[in-house]
Amino acid sequence: MNFRYLPVTDEDKDAMLKTIGVDDIKDLFEDIPESIRFNEDLKLPEPLSEPKLVDELQRWSERNIHLKKNISFLGAGVYNHYIPSVVDHVIRRSEFYTAYTPYQPEISQGELQAIFEFQTMICELTGMEVANSSMYDGHTALSEAAIMAVNQSKMKRMKIVVSEGVHPESMAVLNTYAKGLNLTVRSVPLLHGTTGLRRLADEIDENTAGVIVQYPNFYGSIEYLHDIKKMIHQQNALFIVSSNPLSLGILTPPGECGADVVVGDVQSLGIPMQFGGPHCGYFATTKQLMRKVPGRLVGQTKDADGRRGFVLTLQTREQHIRRAKATSNICSNQALNALAATVTMSALGKQGIREMAFQNVKRANYLKNKLEKKGIEIVNTTPIFNEFVIQLNQSIDKINCNLYKKGIIGGYDLSNIHDRFYGQMLICVTELITRSEMDRFVKELEVLLCRKNSL
Repeated sequence: MNFRYLPVTDEDKDAMLKTIGVDDIKDLFEDIPESIRFNEDLKLPEPLSEPKLVDELQRWSERNIHLKKNISFLGAGVYNHYIPSVVDHVIRRSEFYTAYTPYQPEISQGELQAIFEFQTMICELTGMEVANSSMYDGHTALSEAAIMAVNQSKMKRMKIVVSEGVHPESMAVLNTYAKGLNLTVRSVPLLHGTTGLRRLADEIDENTAGVIVQYPNFYGSIEYLHDIKKMIHQQNALFIVSSNPLSLGILTPPGECGADVVVGDVQSLGIPMQFGGPHCGYFATTKQLMRKVPGRLVGQTKDADGRRGFVLTLQTREQHIRRAKATSNICSNQALNALAATVTMSALGKQGIREMAFQNVKRANYLKNKLEKKGIEIVNTTPIFNEFVIQLNQSIDKINCNLYKKGIIGGYDLSNIHDRFYGQMLICVTELITRSEMDRFVKELEVLLCRKNSL
């Protein structure tokens, strides 16, 4: 039995081709040179009925590694955190799920208010005065902050100084931006886990538009923002901080440490890991820099009858009146994911976010101390949030393969970044990891190391 579910018949196709005046579907591609067309047979299997296709896709999906069957200590920018069940119920409402950019405030009050609340909560977390309606992801937000720093100097300063503690993927995006604008990007190495202050001071000069630091940094250590701020502002450069927003539930907000711009990704607040995306970046700054912010800002106002309402206050992108004077070519925000983060923050509340952040610190340090007692070297010598680096002096790839056989997803292999990190694993612990799971991880790791040493 074969159940059809695609409604286009051969007769339908012929009718459509006749309507547009061509004899064959290949005629639609005649403007594409023959030399660059893919003319080989794709060798696709025979079509399946809908039930059989669903069964086949289900079998394929079950081959995925997922956290319902595995314990995960993998972070490195994408984290497994608690997501309140109310999040899905809200974001799946049709007025949010299918909504596009709210150009018309008279019919988009719900969407505009949701974005306004997102901006407000981001400002409270970061200690900044203004936040935009969101960005594609944290890496994009960081690069846009660098461009804003250059624009603020009216293109007189063309140098961006970046700590090596910034996420490598953020660095890759920044370097792509910089190439097109002829910017100079200088990297400052870490010293004992945090940005080397002497080297940083040597790099900052009168041509420096901005300095970027991650807090906590990619390797898990918490940077000393107050010390960094002083040397940056002495040269009148902008201090840009990339930060995990959940960590700000317990750490001092960058705004209170003198940051001019705070960016990051809200994935840790209500957005599933889902194969690494999509995510949602945030961008917060001071009122002084408000008109330089990329993207959109939603503001609160009153209608003709004095009732509270919301509008798009600023739209500094190229598609509007700014055109060539636009601050950025960012054309959209991540409203649905921003809504998920907003619902998460609302459901948890201030105390809930603080408690969630505290549990990350507490559990990460429990595992860190447990590993240290087993004689495993801890690379981080400074305070951490929920990630830290261990030195195992052997292939992390092989260790992770063996851990996976035991139902454990190991930490990130830092040799993927550079050969000098061979044998180093970046471990992440969130509030969802239990003590028994951490004890099991330590035990399995100890067995693997003893087996290797006995050989």
